[in-house]
Amino acid sequence: MVAMVGSGVSNQVGAAIGSLAFPVIGPAGVVAVRQYVAAIALMSLSRPRLSVFTWRQWWPVLLLGLAFGSMNLSLYSAIDHIGLGLAVTLEFLGPLSIALAASRRRIDACCALIAAAGVVTLMRPQPSTDYLGMGLGLLAAVCWASYILLNRTVGRRVPGAQGSAAAAALSGLVFLPVGIILVLRQPPTTGAVSYAVAAGVLSSAVPYLADLFSLRRVPAQAFGLFMSINPVLAAVTGWIVLGQQLGWSESAGIGAIVAANTLSIVTSRR
Repeated sequence: MVAMVGSGVSNQVGAAIGSLAFPVIGPAGVVAVRQYVAAIALMSLSRPRLSVFTWRQWWPVLLLGLAFGSMNLSLYSAIDHIGLGLAVTLEFLGPLSIALAASRRRIDACCALIAAAGVVTLMRPQPSTDYLGMGLGLLAAVCWASYILLNRTVGRRVPGAQGSAAAAALSGLVFLPVGIILVLRQPPTTGAVSYAVAAGVLSSAVPYLADLFSLRRVPAQAFGLFMSINPVLAAVTGWIVLGQQLGWSESAGIGAIVAANTLSIVTSRR
């Protein structure tokens, strides 16, 4: 339980700290540094034997690396537009959709309606609605859903964490030109790089290791239930670290989506 809660807190605090570097290097720059840190950490820990990978192992690893980078870029871009709490809540629809789609129970259909109501509440049309930010958050949800499905495939075909490490390394290589262009156009400050590195450690390396530890010791349902607190943690972190306030409608939308996931998981134990 400590590892699961620590993973969620670390992830959201890392995202909040990373957003502090947006004015200097932008979301793309923060994601690039985050991908580098994740690649170095995971490659050092897993040391995958890339030379022995078969094509059957390589293709899901390649897609996983693409999903990993796209998920982070769309999420951080969404955070830049609509704030941490709303961005993470919309991204959370990815794993929630997978869980609900795999079920045929009536209660899960009700949960899907509750989650949909939460999304409508968050995205209700008004003059100040940032549709680009909302769209980026939903894109992050699609990428997270793809990441989960691909991670499952990679886990079956590649031993240990070698597949995830290889995917992180590939994603880091894809973002290498981004880092080079940013350095050439405007040399980043030490503070901005420090924020981005902290985001990489707190939002990639620490959660990955904590989740790996947790999933070996707790049921998947319990893990999914603890994942439900991530939108709440993001909203609280955004408020404390970044001073981002949420109105009653945003809070209600977040609450509806979290409640839908919690209800689905709790009732599935019976």
